[in-house]
Amino acid sequence: MAADAAGTVEIRGALARLRRTTGLPVAFGGLVEPGRQRMRISEFSGAAGLALRGLAVTSGNGLGGKAVALARPCAVTDYSLSRQISHEYDAAVAEEGLRSVVAIPVVVRRRVRGVLYGALRTAQPLGDRTLTAAVQAARDVEQALVVGDEARDLLTAARPGTTGTGPGPAAGPAAGPGAGTGAGAGAGWEQVREAHTALRALAPRIADPALRAELLEVCGLLTSRPPERSAGQPVALAPRELDVLAWVAAGATNAAAAERLGLRPETVKGYLRSAMRRLGARTRGEAVVAARRAGLLP
Repeated sequence: MAADAAGTVEIRGALARLRRTTGLPVAFGGLVEPGRQRMRISEFSGAAGLALRGLAVTSGNGLGGKAVALARPCAVTDYSLSRQISHEYDAAVAEEGLRSVVAIPVVVRRRVRGVLYGALRTAQPLGDRTLTAAVQAARDVEQALVVGDEARDLLTAARPGTTGTGPGPAAGPAAGPGAGTGAGAGAGWEQVREAHTALRALAPRIADPALRAELLEVCGLLTSRPPERSAGQPVALAPRELDVLAWVAAGATNAAAAERLGLRPETVKGYLRSAMRRLGARTRGEAVVAARRAGLLP
């Protein structure tokens, strides 16, 4: 599944960052298998052997299984001698030479999605700095998974022609806001605009290039109605200018747009001025109207 592949990439990156920031000799982890009460160790940074590779850790068993079952960080100073955990995986841990180990669950929407481990080959406390860094690495993965989940949900709802109550009206975006009759058509078009704004805001935060490209492709489909005829050259906006203008069209202030896009308000203001200049607009409202006429916004 694409979501699993993206989650694996996020865990791999988090493990590398954890080792860089803490100096831990070994870090490893993996995702919880969908529909099953176990996680599989698939990603490694610094591991010397193969004993842990592909190991399936059942919820409640060992250190990682305990972290899955409790949905909170767990640590031991000497794995093989600890009375705080069960010892189904002692042989694999001993073959890798691990002693002091921490396991941090990756929890998204109250569900454990994976586990990150950090370990020493000596029996000594890991220390607050290491534990804090491990927790932060897991939080980074959680945030990335949340963004990915939101993006996939929006893609499902926003694709033109999608059945159900999603924003893709049967007539398609090419029909424009005047298609259909009554309040229902207008409400449907507003859903398209909201989906477009949300997708553009998410795209820069997506680490998975394939998913990011798919998001931008759907943004293009949502603005696929032909632009109104103009005697001048077609208008083109930079990606960030379009991101800002999409939030302005949704009624956001510069400060609100900055918060949603992870930018400074002054930066948003600069992008908006540039977009207005390209569109020949004197006000924010004129810029939104011009962008819609040019087929840049739904």
